[in-house]
Parts: sequence; C-alpha cells; structure tokens
Amino acid sequence: MKNENIDQRRDFLKKSILSGLGMAVTPLALNAKSPETLDSPKDSNKITFLITSDIHGQVNTHDEFFLENKQNVFRKRGGLAVLKTMIKELKKENPENTIVYDGGDFFHGHALATLTEGEALIPIFNEIGYDLMLPGNWEVVYKKKQMLYDMGHANAAKICANMWHKTNDEYSGDLVYPAYWIKYLNGIKIGVIGYTDHLIPKRQPPAYSEGLEFTLPQENLAKYVKYLREVEACTLVMVATHTGLAQQVGLANHPSSENVDFILGADTHERLREPIQGKYTKVIECGSFGSFLGKLDLIIKDGKLADFKYQLLEVDPEKYKPDQKLQKMIDNAMAPYTKDLNKIIGTSKVPLMRYYVMETPMDNMITDAIMWKFKPDIALSNGFRFCQPLSTKNPKTGLIDISKEFLWNMLPLDTEAKSAWVSGKQIMAWLEKELQNAFAPEPSKRFGGWFVRFAGMQVNFTIGNETGKRVNWVKIGGMPLDLDKEYSILACDREGDPIDTLCRIDHVKEPKTLNILLHDAVEEYLAANSPVSPKLEKRATATDAPDTLLTQLRGYNYEFK
Repeated sequence: MKNENIDQRRDFLKKSILSGLGMAVTPLALNAKSPETLDSPKDSNKITFLITSDIHGQVNTHDEFFLENKQNVFRKRGGLAVLKTMIKELKKENPENTIVYDGGDFFHGHALATLTEGEALIPIFNEIGYDLMLPGNWEVVYKKKQMLYDMGHANAAKICANMWHKTNDEYSGDLVYPAYWIKYLNGIKIGVIGYTDHLIPKRQPPAYSEGLEFTLPQENLAKYVKYLREVEACTLVMVATHTGLAQQVGLANHPSSENVDFILGADTHERLREPIQGKYTKVIECGSFGSFLGKLDLIIKDGKLADFKYQLLEVDPEKYKPDQKLQKMIDNAMAPYTKDLNKIIGTSKVPLMRYYVMETPMDNMITDAIMWKFKPDIALSNGFRFCQPLSTKNPKTGLIDISKEFLWNMLPLDTEAKSAWVSGKQIMAWLEKELQNAFAPEPSKRFGGWFVRFAGMQVNFTIGNETGKRVNWVKIGGMPLDLDKEYSILACDREGDPIDTLCRIDHVKEPKTLNILLHDAVEEYLAANSPVSPKLEKRATATDAPDTLLTQLRGYNYEFK
C-alpha cells in the first residue's frame, strides 16, 4: 500500500507540475548537499540576502538625496569599493549562509558604462562577489549581443523567467536565461525565480530589445512556484523582480504569488525601510546608485520560514573604507577618460536632482537647454529616474561645478535631436497616454519611469481620474492649448522608432533629425548661461498630489525619504 501511494504521488507530480515546463525549466543548482542533509535541517537556521539594485554604473562615491523633516538633505554615499568593504563586513555575521544579489541596471547610467558598452564594469562586478543577478530594463541598452556578453562574462548566476529569444535560429522561443536558481545553504534549499519588466520594448527605444520578447510574470509564476515547492522541495521560494514598485505590489496581490516568501524588487529606485505586505507575499526594494544595500535575514525553524529581519542600510564611506584593490581597478578603468570627464562645462547655484515624479530641476535645465538651442514651441525629455543628485559646492566659488562626467549621468545616451510638428489634439491624446503609463490603476500597465518632462508647456491633471480623463488643462507658451493648431516639438531620436514617431507621439508631421547631439546642446547652453539655477516651476501639477511627489505608488503607507 505504501509503495502504491508513492507511485501515485510521483504520477501526480509528473502530470501536474512537469507538464508544459519543457525547455523553460532551466535551473541552476550550486553547492548541492545530500538529500539526507536536506531532510533533517537544524531546529533554527538563518539565511541572509544582501541586495543591491539600479546601481547604474555609479562606480565612485557621490552626492545622495534624503528627505528629513520635510527638508532636502544631501550626503556623500555609495562607491563600489565602499560597497565591497560593506558586503565583506556584513558577510562575517553569517559567513556560510549569505547570498549577495543584484537586481539589475548595473551596466548603464555612467560614462564608463556607456563608453565601453558595459565591458569596463564586468571585472568590477565580479570583484564585488555577487552570487546572483537579474537583467534590468537598461541591460538591453547596448542591444542583445552586448547584453549577452556583459552578463555572460559576469561570474554570478543569471535568472529571468520572462525574457525570450525572438530569433530565426535554434534559440528561438527559448528563455535567454534560466528561469530560476537553486542554492543549498546549511541544509536549507532556496529557490529564486527572476522577472524583468515586460514593457521594455515600449519603455526603451525599440531597437535596443530587437531579438527579444517579454511576457508578464503572472503568466508562468505560479507554475514555477509550484515546481520549486513540490518537486524541488524548496524551503524558501523568493521572486527577484525588476518591474517597479507598483508592479511588484500588484504581483504580491496576484494569486500567482501564493506561497512566495518575498519579492525582491527593483527598477523604480524606491527605498523601502519596511516591507510592503501584499495579499500573498511581501515586497522590498533597496534604493539605487550603490547608495543603499538591503539586508534580509530569514529565520528557518522546523523546515519553514518562521521570522525575518529586514534593514535598508546606507553605503556610508565614513563607516566603511573603500577596498583598495577594487578602488585601484576602478581608477584604472576610468583613467583613459578622466581628463575629458573632469572638464567643467558649467555651474549651478542650486542642487541638480531628478527624484520627483512629475517635474524635476535637472530636467527643467535640460529642456531649457533644448528650448534655448532650437527654439521649438515645446521641448521634451523622457521621464528618467537614473542620475544621482549634484549638490557639492566648489569652496572657492560657492557654486556647484557641472562636469562632463555628470552630463553623462544625466543623459547616458548622447542621442541626436529630432524635430516635428504635432496638433493640439495629438498633444492632448499623448499626455493622457503618458499619464496612463505613469499612473495606470492596473500596475502591470505602469512604466517604471516617471511623467515626461517638458519646457514651453504647462499641464494640470488629476491622477485619480479615470483613464483618458486626467488632463484638466494645458498651456503652451502661456496660452491655452488650441486643439486645431500645430506646434513644433523637439526631443531625442529613439533608435528603432518609426520616422513619424517622436517621444512616443505617433504620426508627427515633418519629422527631421537635426544632426546635433543633445550633449552638445546642453554644453553650449551651460557655457552661455552659467551659473544656472533650475527649480520647480509648476510645469506639471496635479490636483491630488504635491509637486514634490516622490513615488507613483498610491494607497500604501510608504514614504520615499
């Protein structure tokens, strides 16, 4: 009778779990221990995850923004040599049972990354000693072949259960990376499933993700959770995501997340100091730019997750001294570019920052530069999140020096300017679409970026209104929008877009690339107008949110600070 039950159980698992997995089940297992060890864990064990995400190539210590007592505060934070020392020290607390994980967007966002297409960052990443990594939405920036090279030469294991080859070769339809990763630590079996943002082909210029396709995490998450729980008998099942906090909380409320212990989030640079509890699991997200590190301790008792402790820790160069070996590697990697990148191209009287959801001083400066150089009716810039602030004043001048290196931080892609004409009706429809991208009630439809930036235009809207009815009024050049009038616009040329598409506005008239790089336009503007003093000017305002809104997540007790 016992053997008959065992056979029935095996038959059930084969039919209910293995059916349909096919090539998609591509696990990686490290440090495997015997089944006997797994069947008899200790009464109490601790597993530690040390988590970074959205470093965006920021190799050195930099200015960082904090909100304290409703005041903006800036401190020096980050630096990958500092981070390495910090990880080394924290691992001493649980040396044999710690997993070091990065949640993506490592290979983009700084001059060193862009000028070497990420390659200079590979040995730096490996020296930090990551165990596991996930591709972010910006890992595609140098296109598929280079993404595969950069991530392929990283020593960490890679996972992603929703990025597929879309090619005419033997890989077509296969997952690009294994769907999940299995690790055995101290008799505990841990499974981690990975997901990046399914909206990458819309968020990024289309050419970047050519040869790739993406699916919603909800399409196969439950399948993998069941497999890891029932077939692999994992004690812990974690989901690593790079989809943005709103999407991650939405996933935590979706039935596919049942039996998931934690969602380790990334993408929107949110600083969760306490996990957000969804209906089925908890979510954390651990900041950006290497300024923060998440420490998640998981306590296992009697073969189950019994308790946890989560901390968001600052990467503080005063507390952790830079690792000399890694700092030397960074300095050597930077050496060919240092002279050019150190060139001061302008000055500012006020800190430059890009943290607000609707309007930022940094993007006001950039769009002001576009207006100054090209004289359109409307100047546009994408709602980027990346770029740490710049606040340190030169003691000799009392001004903030803007270097070419920082220009690369603000605009990591030096793209051509593109002009076109659009009607007032097109502008209104486009603004509604962009507001939907930022604030869609359905989390899976939200882009990870913030609202589009602009100069020459003022927009007032209500976030909580229904889709397509958020815009209250628009002014261009100080005058109410005329739906029948045509306006000139200028933005960056997105590689792979149709010629008559500009900044996600379709069917524009007289599109024209101007053979002028945006970096050159900003440099010319700063040379002629420094010191600048960009500030919030109510270019984008909401009736139901402050101008200084710092997160797109609504309805939860969370504050970015």
